Amino acid sequence: MKVETQEVIILSNRTQRLLRYRWFVPFIVLAFLALPSRADASFLHGETLDAVASAIAWFAFIIVPPVLIVAFLAVHILPEKVAEKRHHPQLGAIKCLCFLSLVFGGLLWPFAWLWAYSKPVFHKMAYGTDVDKSHEKPDGEKSATSELEQLRARVAELEAETKGGKA
Repeated sequence: MKVETQEVIILSNRTQRLLRYRWFVPFIVLAFLALPSRADASFLHGETLDAVASAIAWFAFIIVPPVLIVAFLAVHILPEKVAEKRHHPQLGAIKCLCFLSLVFGGLLWPFAWLWAYSKPVFHKMAYGTDVDKSHEKPDGEKSATSELEQLRARVAELEAETKGGKA
């Protein structure tokens, strides 16, 4: 009895395994049918292959280096942008460190990144805040035009006073 039950268990495991991998066999057959009978290293031959290789080489020599240089510069000004966005009081020093990082091949960049995200403790102790609003840009044209209008009004007022006093 024990031998029969073991055979049944073994047979059931085999059938389960066969059923499990049954879908895999047609896939393998289809893959072998899809393979070409002759294998080539490239689908291009002769002059076409040379022309494509030359185009790829020119692309690699002309396009890739400027793109890599721009990406390198863009990554190295990220700490400066972060410090500016967070109103970091040591923005000038972080800008300087970003520039030095460019000169030294990116070795100082991680320090600039950490510094841009750090909270300036001693600045807070000295000035009572850990942000510096002096780096903010003024409204630009709005403040200049309003200041110009105020000056024109003041000049007109002074001219009226001087004409009124002389008459």
